[in-house]
Amino acid sequence: MTSSKQYLEYILERLSGLDDISYRAMMGEYIIYYRGKIIGGIYDDRFLIKPVKSAKAMMPNADMELPYEGAREMILVDETENEDFLKELIEAMYDELPSPRKRK
Repeated sequence: MTSSKQYLEYILERLSGLDDISYRAMMGEYIIYYRGKIIGGIYDDRFLIKPVKSAKAMMPNADMELPYEGAREMILVDETENEDFLKELIEAMYDELPSPRKRK
């Protein structure tokens, strides 16, 4: 199953309080970036984020799900209506996220 453009637009609208949010379509899904770093993505119309310490601390009871078969588990964000929470969550995660790789 692939993700819908409508769900992507919904999540991007919820993240609109953050500067420099971008995305890239990849095989029917969407990778989400914050200031150039991958925070997670939209997989089967689910917003999943990387399981860094700050995200786990802010969502201790969140479900862990596979974005696709063979991938590592990610945190399911089910509080998508709360824009203030999402902004705080993504900003808290930023320093723990790996820097983008340099392309050769």
